[in-house]
Amino acid sequence: YIPKDVQFTLESHKVLVEGPKGKLTLHIRPEVTLERKDEAVIVKRTREDKFAKSYHGLIRSLIANMMKGVTTGWTKTLQLVGVGFRARLEGKSVVLSVGFSHPVTVVPPEGVTLAVEENKIVVSGADKELVGRVAAQIRAVRPPDAYKGKGIRYDDEIVRTKPGKAGKGTVGGTQA
Repeated sequence: YIPKDVQFTLESHKVLVEGPKGKLTLHIRPEVTLERKDEAVIVKRTREDKFAKSYHGLIRSLIANMMKGVTTGWTKTLQLVGVGFRARLEGKSVVLSVGFSHPVTVVPPEGVTLAVEENKIVVSGADKELVGRVAAQIRAVRPPDAYKGKGIRYDDEIVRTKPGKAGKGTVGGTQA
C-alpha cells in the first residue's frame, strides 16, 4: 500500500518513490509489470518460469522497503566493545579509535547519516541497502574478536567466544 505522504511514480521500467525522508528509484526488469490500483501497487509476472517467480517476490519486497524507507527510514545500531574503544563525530563523518595506531575515519555516502551516542553508532537513512552497506563497512573496521569479544558489532548481534588454551605447559595431556 502507498502511504498518504508518499508520491509513487511509474515510468516504463523505472519506479520513483518520494517521501518526507528522501527520494528513491528502482529499475524493473521486463519479467514483471507494475500496476497501480487506488492506493496499492500490484506486481505481476509476465512469465511463469523460476526466474520470473523469484524476481516477482524480490521486486515486491524492494518496493515495500522503499515505501517504509521514505516514510519512517531505516536504522542500524553498532556497538563498540573494548577498553578505550570510542567514536566521535566530526562533521558528517565518524572517527573511530579502536585499538589501531591511527584513528579510522568513516565518511558516509549521500543519503546516510551517522550519529554517536556513548559507545554506539547509529546509521540511518531512507535506502535499506545503503544503510546496511555503511553499517557493514563500519563493522569491518574491527569485527568482534572470537576470544575476548572486543570489536564493533551490531546491537542485536550475539558473539560466541571461544575458550582459550586449556592446558598451559602440558605436553600430550601430561604435565611437562
